[in-house]
Amino acid sequence: MKSLNKYVAEFIGTFVLVLFGCGSAATAGGELGYLGIAMAFGLSIVALAYVIGPISGCHVNPAVSLVMLVSRKLSAKDFFGYVVAQVAGAIAGSALLYAIIDSTGKAVTNLGQNGFGEGYGIGITALMAFVVEIVLTFVFVYAILGVTSEPGNGRVAGLVIGLTLAFVHILGIGLTGTSVNPARSFGPAILLGGEAWSELWVFVTAPFLGALLAAAAYRLLNVRKA
Repeated sequence: MKSLNKYVAEFIGTFVLVLFGCGSAATAGGELGYLGIAMAFGLSIVALAYVIGPISGCHVNPAVSLVMLVSRKLSAKDFFGYVVAQVAGAIAGSALLYAIIDSTGKAVTNLGQNGFGEGYGIGITALMAFVVEIVLTFVFVYAILGVTSEPGNGRVAGLVIGLTLAFVHILGIGLTGTSVNPARSFGPAILLGGEAWSELWVFVTAPFLGALLAAAAYRLLNVRKA
């Protein structure tokens, strides 16, 4: 039952992140601007951290769960359960967003999906998108590892993590839409198909790699220093 509670929490958390974060980009991006969209993603994490954090740790991101797995803070069984729940939550959030936009009678072409190339953001290449996502995820996960390493940081951890997510979005939105989260990218891509689906590989592999590099750097620079 305890594990089930964790998986349900991760489902709800990822559902909320995608619905509110991607939803803000898809329905009000022009009015909100990059900073507004970034804050929608970041504030979602701030709110969720204090609600589901005590239940599951509020990963809502397979890349974060992978780091917890390699750091031996998450079992292989729970890693699998978390990822399934996160992906399912992202799909559910994207599906509700799709239904909301579709109810207007307009064609659904924007679910806050990630992308690159001509016609997306400033038009960076696939290679540069891959590099960007590695760097953004590295910064995000490195901050998570730092703020969660000390038990005394518990009261501010959610705020720091949420603001860091907003921080990386401010740069990343105009480049790739900012993934740093394979589940967040998978939800919109599976519903839209087309370019969003064909470009998904970048937003699955790069965040995982960036997260692992952050874990390695933290272990080298922070843990051994102590």
